[in-house]
Amino acid sequence: MRYKLKPYNRYITNQELLDDLGRVAQFLGKTTVGYDEYPAHGRCASRVFETRFGSWNKALQAAGLEITRRQDITEIELFENLEKVWRILGRQPRREEMRKPLSEFSKGTYERRFGGWRAALEKFIAFADDPIEKLPTATDPDRGTTKNPRFPDLRLRFRVLSRDSFKCQSCGRSPATETGVQLHVDHVIPWSKGGPTSLENLSTLCELCNLGKGDADENDY
Repeated sequence: MRYKLKPYNRYITNQELLDDLGRVAQFLGKTTVGYDEYPAHGRCASRVFETRFGSWNKALQAAGLEITRRQDITEIELFENLEKVWRILGRQPRREEMRKPLSEFSKGTYERRFGGWRAALEKFIAFADDPIEKLPTATDPDRGTTKNPRFPDLRLRFRVLSRDSFKCQSCGRSPATETGVQLHVDHVIPWSKGGPTSLENLSTLCELCNLGKGDADENDY
């Protein structure tokens, strides 16, 4: 058995860092390297590049590689993505699950934006728990306008899913316990028949039950 020392990186130069970044890209057969995938193949931690070059993207540019990480990701985009992953899994996502194809944004993106994975979850819950403006009733003359949109927004959608424990309210199936189950948030009284887009008039259905329901009232389904 041969023993091999890890490279001593304390005095590694900027050029050596860039060369190593290029080497990892070549090893992966890609024109870029992700912030979260570099440490598995590179000499240093990814944060070293941020310290030396100002950001990961600037390090990629200096190494002649393509930039893939967006700098203009909004907080709402991160929350929308987190809600989607939560809905697909039927439960709170784990840090290591935040990767493609399930998640558009990596765990590192959330950690850098919010200061940690737990902090990201807490920020999202605080956002989702913000008061929702009361929507009009089915008899409101403004039904069908922006005051009663057909589709629930992120906050309302997540509240419905959480209230229903991420389970279909018709058959009881959940993606947390059965692979392939897809959840929808649906109107009890159809929107086309005057049903408001409100917490009380929305329920969680799996895709099969939602397709079977069609445009019928849930009480008739």
